[in-house]
Order: sequence, then C-alpha cells, then structure tokens
Amino acid sequence: MGYSNTLISYIERGQRSPTRKFAVKTDSVFDTGQTFYDLWRRIDRASLLEGFPEYADAEARCRRLRLFSLTMITGLFQTPGYAAALSSAIVQRGIITQAEATERLEFLASRQRRLDGKNPPAVHAVLDESCLTRTIGGPLVMGEQLYHLEALAARPNITIQVAPISVAEHLPFALPVVLLGMPDRSVLGYSESYARGHLERDQRIVATWDSEYDQLQMEALPKAPSLEFIRKAREELS
Repeated sequence: MGYSNTLISYIERGQRSPTRKFAVKTDSVFDTGQTFYDLWRRIDRASLLEGFPEYADAEARCRRLRLFSLTMITGLFQTPGYAAALSSAIVQRGIITQAEATERLEFLASRQRRLDGKNPPAVHAVLDESCLTRTIGGPLVMGEQLYHLEALAARPNITIQVAPISVAEHLPFALPVVLLGMPDRSVLGYSESYARGHLERDQRIVATWDSEYDQLQMEALPKAPSLEFIRKAREELS
C-alpha cells in the first residue's frame, strides 16, 4: 500500500483516522470496490449534525420519502448555489469551518444523485410558504432555486405541495419531518432540533406522524396551485 507498518497499526487500533487517499488505496489493493471508501465516509461525517448520518443511510435505501420543510427548502431539492449560500452563512457564524462546509456540500451532492438514478424513490414534499419567500443567496440564486423546484415537480416520481401561511394553527408540525418507506415496508421517521437529528423507529410514534402528514397534505395547496404559487414567487423576484 505504500504506508508504514506503524501507520497501519495506528489506524487498525483506532488511534489515527484514515484519510480519503488511504481508503481509496485500500480498496485498490484489496479489490473491494468502494467498501473502505464508504467506511471512511461514515467516519469522516463529523461535520454533519449528530444523528444525521444514520438518517442518510436509511434515506439511501428507502423506496418512498415524505418530507415537510419549514423555513428552508429540503436538502434533496437544493441547488448548488442555494446550498452554498446556507453553508457560507454557517461558516461566517463560526459554527463550522470552510473545510467542513465543503464536506457537507459534497455529501449533499452525493445524496441528490439518487434522484437521478435508475430507481429513484417516490418523493412527496410539502414546503411551508416561508421556504419560498425567504430569499436565500440573493434574487438570482433564489430564482434558480425556484425554477429548479418547478423542474423537479414535473418528474413523475416527485410531488410538491405548498402549505400557505393561511394554514395557520392547523399546521400539524412545528419542526421539519421526514417519513421513510423502507424496502421491508416498515416506516421510519426523522426530525431535527437545533442540536441533533433523531431517527424514530417506535411505530406508535411513527403512526402518529403518518396521520399528521395525511392531515398536512389535505391542508396544503393541491399540486397545480402549488406549482403556480412557486412560479409567482419566482416572477416576483425578477
């Protein structure tokens, strides 16, 4: 492999973290595809919100995604410019480093590629109106983001609804929520607080979320009016 016995020993004992180059070289030597690279990615996700890597693993395997986004457009739908504007703001606040921001953006791009794969999941997203009216990254970046939402809504496996402000107290969720339909037909839930994310497996809790999501779909605008809402928001920017 071209590494010293001492370094290999440190990595094997968990006393030193492997690098991306090390993981790629290991896969090459042992002809293991991307096995060690994938393991390295799990280790190297320290910049991600606590609990999110576990969710990301489930997201990569799910057959169906139902999302509710509050204040920000869900990551899977974000354009590079929109995502970069959010990451840059977090760096400026001193929460993460620029290197960590770059890692987050690369990881987001890898997640988004599944939407363009051969067997993408069915996605139903309800976006709170505030997601569309909060201008992230300036008018140009936000305009591109809204146009991207229109393009996504045209895909047969993606449905987008808008929950207008008029829903008021009937909005069932106070935090972003995701429901994941897994290959074994089980359903997992995911939500985030400021400090961490949590993958919910308790089926009693998930069933409640499922029922609340059904209510959310009924309160939100239908598909065509939702698309028109997004178009108007984009036109107002220009």
